[in-house]
This record gives sequence, C-alpha cells and structure tokens, in this order.
Amino acid sequence: MIKRRPLAKKMCDEGMVQVNGRVAKAGTKLLVGDTIAIDSASRLVEARIEELPGGNVRKDRAAELYSVLKNERKQINILDWFDDDEEDDDF
Repeated sequence: MIKRRPLAKKMCDEGMVQVNGRVAKAGTKLLVGDTIAIDSASRLVEARIEELPGGNVRKDRAAELYSVLKNERKQINILDWFDDDEEDDDF
C-alpha cells in the first residue's frame, strides 16, 4: 500500500489514514481484521489486515498480508482548487 515509512508517517500526520474509521497516528497498533483506509488526493484505498508478520517480509509475500476492499481512482476537477468567492487584488 504505502511503500516507504516516511511517506506513511507524513500521510498519517496529515489525517489521510484511518484505521477502523478513526484517523490513525503513525504509531497506531494494528490487529488482524482491522480495516485501513488511505484517502489521498487521487485515490481511495481500503484494505483489511489478514496477517501481521513477526519480522521482515519478502516483497513477493507482502500482498498476502492484506485484502484490498476498495481501490478507487478519484476524479480531479482542477476548478475545485480555486475559490470564486475570493477576490484577488493582483489581477
């Protein structure tokens, strides 16, 4: 899901990660059966924890540790980034 720890921590700090419907901190303890939701600007991914390994995991085995429940690409409308109600004195 998130392949690098620093990125995972940043996403948690920005409130983009939920565990069982609650915003997760980087140190949140996970249990088998927990549901993780990652809501980024372009994608929403939800997964269920199937197994928690005791140590390092080989790349080819990592996908066995969770089941993807939802993997949706979001439609991005660039016009939503601009607020028409604000006046800009520069233009």
